[in-house]
Amino acid sequence: MSDWNTGVIEEFRANAGRVGGPFEGAPLLLLHTTGAKSGEGRINPLMYLPDGDRYVVFASKGGHDHHPHWMLNIEANPAVELEVGAERFAARAVVLRDGAQRDTLYAEQVARFPQFGEYERKAARTIPVVVIERAG
Repeated sequence: MSDWNTGVIEEFRANAGRVGGPFEGAPLLLLHTTGAKSGEGRINPLMYLPDGDRYVVFASKGGHDHHPHWMLNIEANPAVELEVGAERFAARAVVLRDGAQRDTLYAEQVARFPQFGEYERKAARTIPVVVIERAG
């Protein structure tokens, strides 16, 4: 895990999910995945879109041409954990690579946070959308 992610995670946990810097004021969660190749636990701080009881995250990787590793981990093992605020719970994730639901959710995120539109323009790929629901 990068030093930057470590700092964000520590700040998130110390402040019940609130952080400063580029995430200040944005909805942020911590996504726990299992490495597709290593089997090791991974944690990624991500902006999310609330969608009813679901949490939606975006595999933008800041507009890079390759998918983030956390998304590939989800495709290999969709059982994840989320930390939202001070709560941590088991969940299940589904990757939407295309389709109307993917497009609608991505458009909503762009409307709220226009930088996601820039990520989509920069990337030489369609940015997947990941829908996460509590387990059980």
